[in-house]
Amino acid sequence: MSDSPTEHLEHAEHAEHAAHSGDPFLAVVSVTIAVLAVIAATIGSFETVESGKAITDKNESVLLQNKATDTWGFFQAQSIKKNMYDLAAAAQSDAGRQADYVKKARQYESDSGEVKSKAEGLEKERDAKLEESNTHEHRHHTLTAAVTFLHVSIAIATIAIIMRGKRWPWHGAMALGALGTILAIYAYL
Repeated sequence: MSDSPTEHLEHAEHAEHAAHSGDPFLAVVSVTIAVLAVIAATIGSFETVESGKAITDKNESVLLQNKATDTWGFFQAQSIKKNMYDLAAAAQSDAGRQADYVKKARQYESDSGEVKSKAEGLEKERDAKLEESNTHEHRHHTLTAAVTFLHVSIAIATIAIIMRGKRWPWHGAMALGALGTILAIYAYL
């Protein structure tokens, strides 16, 4: 994104001066600047979106980790209860009460299996969100570099106008603009 909210006005002023000069090449440079500015603004928007998605996915992964932690805590509580009923059954001399304790222990064992599966599922979801966040973050960094190349290309194209139609700054600006555009496309490959 632009560092100055009036940067586009400076480029427009240079373009206006170029249009009045009568040199057709300067008109081409002015159009190039406008096109590069539109491409930079578009890629800058994608950069912002990717940054937001990276943050959102990272936050969702934290919430999933909290749910997984809570679920694992519940699993441990189920396991402790199961073990206590196993101990109570082993210590019980009354066959009826012993059978009740064994039954309860088996119920907690069964329930803990479901809880374990749920916790593992939450961890898989967390890992997927972290992976998505990393992908968005990588795209954000790549798009930041692409926008930087485009902003530099706009500045260099403006030099062609200031230098009254010298061609080398415009060629350099076109190369940097192409590099920035290719880098932005690469971010999504």
